[in-house]
Amino acid sequence: MFTEELKAFRRLGFRHVLLQCLNFASVIASGLMIWKGLGLITNTESPIVVVLSGSMEPAFYRGDLLFLTNPVNDRYHTGDITVYKIPGADIPIVHRVLETHDFPPKDSLSAVDPISPAKQYLLTKGDNNYIDDIDLYQGLDWLERKHIVGKVRGFLPYIGYVTIAMNDFPQLKYALLGGLGLLALIQRE
Repeated sequence: MFTEELKAFRRLGFRHVLLQCLNFASVIASGLMIWKGLGLITNTESPIVVVLSGSMEPAFYRGDLLFLTNPVNDRYHTGDITVYKIPGADIPIVHRVLETHDFPPKDSLSAVDPISPAKQYLLTKGDNNYIDDIDLYQGLDWLERKHIVGKVRGFLPYIGYVTIAMNDFPQLKYALLGGLGLLALIQRE
């Protein structure tokens, strides 16, 4: 079945195979650098996330790709759509801010500065959920700024279904990665 490909692979020689492996590694490294660069620019650990549930319908549907930012000097407001991550939970959650509570820094006796966020507590809720998210917070009463991954700034509908399919069917993920790796090695350019 693959005899012709194996013969072509043997004819390429060690140097060519090594060059193809290095090209493949440089593509992977470039992707990682772009991801980390986007993270630095947007000030978030995850500048792009996929909606995994229907809790935000009709605003966002399962499979929508969301673009996030997390500006240091911006406060979150009621109605903002945020992505947050609770310590110990692996999957970030996309929900809307229901309430905010701002507190001045402990060393300041002045009122809350409208420009810089001193201490801000948030309560969130999914648009398609009946109750707020306190039960999801795993013992926390409020979300703090350190739990927020980012604020949603834009989205592409249904593009994230590829990610969902690869998570639901791991064989598909391994087949795609293996096929890409094989193509990178066999390609003659």
